[in-house]
Amino acid sequence: MPQPDHVVRIALPEPEEYPDDIAAYFAKCDEKLGMRPNVLLAYTARPEKFRTFTRFYNQLMLSEDSGLSKLDREMIAVVVSSANRCYYCLVAHGQAVRQLSGDPQLGEMMVMNYRIAELSSRQRAMLDYAWKLTETPHDIGGGDRDALRAAGFSDADIFDITDTAAFFNYTNRMAHGLDMMPNGEYHGMDR
Repeated sequence: MPQPDHVVRIALPEPEEYPDDIAAYFAKCDEKLGMRPNVLLAYTARPEKFRTFTRFYNQLMLSEDSGLSKLDREMIAVVVSSANRCYYCLVAHGQAVRQLSGDPQLGEMMVMNYRIAELSSRQRAMLDYAWKLTETPHDIGGGDRDALRAAGFSDADIFDITDTAAFFNYTNRMAHGLDMMPNGEYHGMDR
């Protein structure tokens, strides 16, 4: 059964109504990705929020100045989204894990239950922290940060892990609240 074909359950502007900078951003998406991610289409409802979201996302997930790899950050996105049962992010970021790792099984394990994957102790500590920060954020304490340090993470890395987990908790809630659907293309990619 195919997923529903809507992007979100709110009215969105037509492409000809996009401000020039947003239209140019989508032209780059068309060129580089061959599609316009539905999460970005959703943010066209509020152009200034689109600009803020894309700047923040690109800095968070694509920056080379983090001690976390792009795969680490995508794994955090999927684990947080698994805890929150966010369909959009599980599909979209599960695909990113498959692509970056070259391992379709790892992508599926991250989506379903990261604990069954044979991960390094560093990755396991990072993902356990992200899960706990999502499920019981009020229980995070010094011992949790010490466990990350013991696994080899710097304080800057701990900031980045926390920042990534917090961001995806936010995006998961946006996806749930707007009934956001992932692009259908993600389902078949990197299998």
